[in-house]
Amino acid sequence: MDQKKVVIIGAGISGLVACKYCISKGLNPIVFESQSDIGGVWAKTIKTTRLQTFKGMYQFADFPWPSSVTQDFPTQNELLTYLRSYADHFDLLKHIQFGSNVKGIDYQGPSSWSNWNGIMKTVPNGKWKVTVESVQTHSTMVQEADFVILCVGRFKDVPNIPEFAPGTGPEVFRGKVVHSMDYAAMDDGKAEEFVKGKRVVVVGFQKQGLDIAMECSSVNGTEYPCTVVYRNDRWKVADFSPWGIPLTYLYFNRFSELMVHKPGEGLLLALLATILSPLRWGISKLVEAHVKRKLPLAKFNAVPERSFAKDLRSCLIAALPEDFFNRLETGSIILKKSPSFSFYNDGILIHGQTKPIEADIVILATGFKGTQKLKNVFTSQHFSELIAPSTDSRVPLYRECIHPRITQLAIIGFSESLSNLFTSEIRCRWLVELLEGNVKLPSVEEMDKDILNWGDYMKESSGEYYQRSCLMGLDIWYNDQLCKDMGWNPRRKNGFWADLFQPYGPMDYANP
Repeated sequence: MDQKKVVIIGAGISGLVACKYCISKGLNPIVFESQSDIGGVWAKTIKTTRLQTFKGMYQFADFPWPSSVTQDFPTQNELLTYLRSYADHFDLLKHIQFGSNVKGIDYQGPSSWSNWNGIMKTVPNGKWKVTVESVQTHSTMVQEADFVILCVGRFKDVPNIPEFAPGTGPEVFRGKVVHSMDYAAMDDGKAEEFVKGKRVVVVGFQKQGLDIAMECSSVNGTEYPCTVVYRNDRWKVADFSPWGIPLTYLYFNRFSELMVHKPGEGLLLALLATILSPLRWGISKLVEAHVKRKLPLAKFNAVPERSFAKDLRSCLIAALPEDFFNRLETGSIILKKSPSFSFYNDGILIHGQTKPIEADIVILATGFKGTQKLKNVFTSQHFSELIAPSTDSRVPLYRECIHPRITQLAIIGFSESLSNLFTSEIRCRWLVELLEGNVKLPSVEEMDKDILNWGDYMKESSGEYYQRSCLMGLDIWYNDQLCKDMGWNPRRKNGFWADLFQPYGPMDYANP
């Protein structure tokens, strides 16, 4: 039988592990990457950006960090070097076509997972047509594929730009308005020159907004303070060991997951979660008390309304840059909380405040339209609507990998977790077992039911942010399902107590 063709779109972290594990099954994948380097969002980002996850949780199961990286939260350059070493070690670069922008994918043939037994053992129902444009020459080609793996991510390429009433948007502003994506794409020296001696307003208080504000503050000091405009306070952590207890022991072991109602749980687990709910509440309050003790949140009216646990399960927790509150104290960074703002000729107007903020530059650290980006990949309007009826919908994926009604296609790295690298890797291992025919899919109806259960859990745990499909707080429960599908023992620790109380990480899944 001819070797089946697998096309992978994107050479970020998910694309690299997808490529690696496809090769391990004897496949010869093609990876199309629009940029000139691997790394996805890490290929070009803000100079001061660091990994937000402890490196022991953010590493490949069969390729640990080198001993030369001594910091717990490596820099962007260290992470890129690590990814390049991984690509070199497993000889992945020869499979990647850089400067290849995928303009659209279109499926031709009957669409069904019925009787799926992997592309090795089943004649695929149809073919995907992948239209690729060369970034350099603008010429196009069409690549046929038996299976497509989308590794396009959600934090890149399609910026989320706030909407404004006529006459109140960026068009009336005489200064410059850029999205954080454009700022991050600048060379470090050009970025510094861009903000130097300028009155900068940063809109957004998540990780990228924090990093940009810190850079502007370092360049301009108190002479031209950077103003951060944001809507809601989110929990930021100065360290990951509240009261000397690592967060992984509080939230990322089996015992911690017993306190949470889980999708598909039985009566006993549901009863345990209810009984232990006061303990879950107490742990959240303990962490909140620690953060308030370490950081002057109340002084700057920055105490979040939602609980720490709620923000954690919504993937909204961020590590606070070192010295951030000192910058607030000295006045080189100014916080302005407001539900909305508008532009005028010389700056912005904050809702509820009479004094405008004069500005030369406004940087919108307002996130990305990840779902729209994913929808745009599909030529078919039908498939685009299946992915999500609207940009605010959760993408309905079985095992957070495949859509029950879009055959011969997987989406890796779109939902979030404690460690996106770790989660993408185990998903890719599940996926290649599916491609080989070793994972048996249930019926479409059963897949729909499982997706609905997870959707209900995410609505309950994350509220308005459920579309992020955050797995944080149930990482082990999720990984257990993948292990069972693959025929692996989900209990990866040595002994009952270790399995119950020790955190799980990538090295626990090094071997099947």
